[in-house]
Amino acid sequence: MPTPHDLILFDLDGTLSDPLVGIGRSINYALTHYGYPARELEQLSVHIGPPLDESFKILTGVTTPSHIDALVAKYRERYADVGYSENVLYPGISEALSALSDAGIPMGVCTSKRVDFAEQILKMFGLRAHFRFVSGGEIGIYKWQQMQGLLADGQVSTSSVMVGDRAVDMVAAHRNGLQAAGVLWGHGSREELEREQPRYLLASVAELRTLGR
Repeated sequence: MPTPHDLILFDLDGTLSDPLVGIGRSINYALTHYGYPARELEQLSVHIGPPLDESFKILTGVTTPSHIDALVAKYRERYADVGYSENVLYPGISEALSALSDAGIPMGVCTSKRVDFAEQILKMFGLRAHFRFVSGGEIGIYKWQQMQGLLADGQVSTSSVMVGDRAVDMVAAHRNGLQAAGVLWGHGSREELEREQPRYLLASVAELRTLGR
């Protein structure tokens, strides 16, 4: 029986792993360096997923490009050193991806995170071999634009499904004609995801396997 999707495209942060500690500490490292108050990690959960430059604009109230670039650079200084490793794989992810791989389901990653960081994290968790490609983000590029590029290159199609925990993932999929699957174990709320009307709303990691049936 053919599967309903020719490829499953995964977000990384908040979907495959929980990066809150590493991202949160690295955001605070940048904020405090430039004289802004540190935030509680729980307050920074909302900034897991969206582009980093947009998060710094919200956190500081500043939009000057050179200052935002400096904050991002300072963030990446700590993130490259230790932040990427302060990351926890959600229970059951490795098994779910192995099951999809064993079933011959093609998979890829589309993340707002810079591609070298994404590759490093996937290799750290022993997951890189499951994916045909890893698409990483750049400052000033929205996820829907990343996906548009994947579509133009033929790496995904309108029969592919995007799996993510935030509205930005659902919007990127729908804007490019892909199906969307929201996951409820990440950093986005049920309400946020439901507003975007994804085809699937998955409550548990085990349900990922149903996307390959």
